[in-house]
Amino acid sequence: MSSQEVPRAAQQERSILYGIEAGFEFNRRNFDDPALEWRRLFSEVLGTFLLVLAGAGGGVVNAVSNGQISRAAAVTAPGLTVLAVILFMGAISGAHLNPAVSIAFAVRGNFPWLRVPGYIIAQLVGSTLAVLLLRAIFGNVGMLGATEPGPGISDWQAVLVEFVLTAGLVSTILGTASRAQNLGPISAFGVGAYIILAGLWSSPISGASMNPARSFGPDLVLWNFSHYWVYLVGPIAGALVAVGIAFILRGRGGGLSGIEAAQGKLDEILPQSADQPHGSAEAK
Repeated sequence: MSSQEVPRAAQQERSILYGIEAGFEFNRRNFDDPALEWRRLFSEVLGTFLLVLAGAGGGVVNAVSNGQISRAAAVTAPGLTVLAVILFMGAISGAHLNPAVSIAFAVRGNFPWLRVPGYIIAQLVGSTLAVLLLRAIFGNVGMLGATEPGPGISDWQAVLVEFVLTAGLVSTILGTASRAQNLGPISAFGVGAYIILAGLWSSPISGASMNPARSFGPDLVLWNFSHYWVYLVGPIAGALVAVGIAFILRGRGGGLSGIEAAQGKLDEILPQSADQPHGSAEAK
C-alpha cells in the first residue's frame, strides 16, 4: 500500500465514524424530544395490552370453554402476538413490552435510563387493562391467567427457570439488534419463536412468563402477590446476565442498529408526514 493510500484509508474511516456519531446524535436528540414521548408510551401500553390479552386470555378462555385451549395453543399465542406487535409498531417505541427488556437495553447503553420508568409504567398499565377487560367479559375465572409455579414446584425452582428463560430471551433480543447481526424487523420471528419454544417445555414449571409486566396484571386485579417476586427477580436477573453474555459475544453496546432497535425510529417516521405541506404536489 502506497503512502498516499494510507491517509486516504484513514480519512475514509474517520468519515464513517463521523457519520455514525452524527446519526447517533440525531437519533438521541429526537428521542429526547418530549413531544414524541406520548406516542412511544402509548405504543408500549397497547403492545403490552395485546401481549397480556393473549397470554392471560389463554387461561381464562380455557376455563370458560372447559379445556378447549391446549397448552401448545396457550404458549403459542403470546409468541405470535409479540411477533406481530414488533412488526407493526416496533419502529415507534422499540416494542419492549417487558420491564426486563427495557432495563437490559438501558444497561447495554442503547436506551436512556431517563425513559425506563415511563416505559415500565406503560407496560404495567397495559397489562392491567388487558386483565380488567378479561374480567369484565368473563368474570374471575381461570385465575385471570395468573402465572404461578406449577403443582409441586417451589418458588425457588420457578425463579431459577424464569432466570434461565429470560436470559435466553433477552440474549435473542440483544443478539438480533447488534451492529454485526442486525436483522431489523426479521428479528421479530426469532423473538416470537423463542417465546413459543420456552413455553412449550417450561410452562408447567413457572408459566414461562419471562416478563414482570405479564405477571403483574393478573396479580394486581386478583390482589395476590404471594408469588410475584418469582416473576420480578427471575426475569430481571436473567436480563442482566444476558447483557453480560452480549458483551462477551459482541463487545460493548450494539452500535447504531442496537440503538434503533431499542428506541425505534419515530423521529424518522413522524417528520416525513408532519412536515409535508398540505397543498404540495407530493400530498396530492
